[in-house]
Amino acid sequence: DLELHLQRCQQLSVTVLTDHQDLSNTELKTITNSTAPQQYRIRAKLRTYKPQKLHQSVKLHCSKCNSLQEVPDGDDFDFILQGSANTASNPELHNTSWYESVTWTTQDQKQREIAIHFVKHDEMLRHPEDTLLMIEGGTLKEIWKLTKRFKCVIPVRSTEDDLELLDLSAPFLLQGNVKYYGCKQCSTPKPMKSLSSIAAEQQPSWEPTEIAQVLGIELLQYVFIMKFTLVDETGALNAYLFDY
Repeated sequence: DLELHLQRCQQLSVTVLTDHQDLSNTELKTITNSTAPQQYRIRAKLRTYKPQKLHQSVKLHCSKCNSLQEVPDGDDFDFILQGSANTASNPELHNTSWYESVTWTTQDQKQREIAIHFVKHDEMLRHPEDTLLMIEGGTLKEIWKLTKRFKCVIPVRSTEDDLELLDLSAPFLLQGNVKYYGCKQCSTPKPMKSLSSIAAEQQPSWEPTEIAQVLGIELLQYVFIMKFTLVDETGALNAYLFDY
């Protein structure tokens, strides 16, 4: 557990970074006065690390505009889903050449109408574990149930002409327990009929990168980021960890 390990590191008087064993120790003052890139071996104390809670280290990164953003929480997604549920499903968009549609009304007080569009392959529905579906009017709980059975779930809403993605603050795709997000700044979302090109493939893989590409989405990647402040008797040095 990295968090426990870091706490232990702070309790120790000295932490030794064991890489570059062939190099002698270099003072931090020398490193800060040197030009990059160089390789050093240091002997230093860990003064602080950020963020303090390990889950806060996970961010979303856009490789195109190089932006970093927080991972939205489930409440944000639920709020967007509730908003989209107010838009009635357009019956004229049901049962096209590349997907089959099923609708029903919930038994709760709100009597929500839910529409699920199962993408066909070669005019046939595939096995659930290979199937991509689009859902209108579903709650977060209902969507998570679907992700346990079907390969890909895309939350959508109806327009006059086509189905479209929700606000990009919401994930544009869910696969298993992973939510995939698109960059608001770099994406130019296309209507859902763009997916029909993948459905027409002999063996569609439904890979997130391929789905993002045809839908005009710049895919955000989950990254792990931490900042460490290291000190010795000559000075301090900030070390940054950034990894996919």
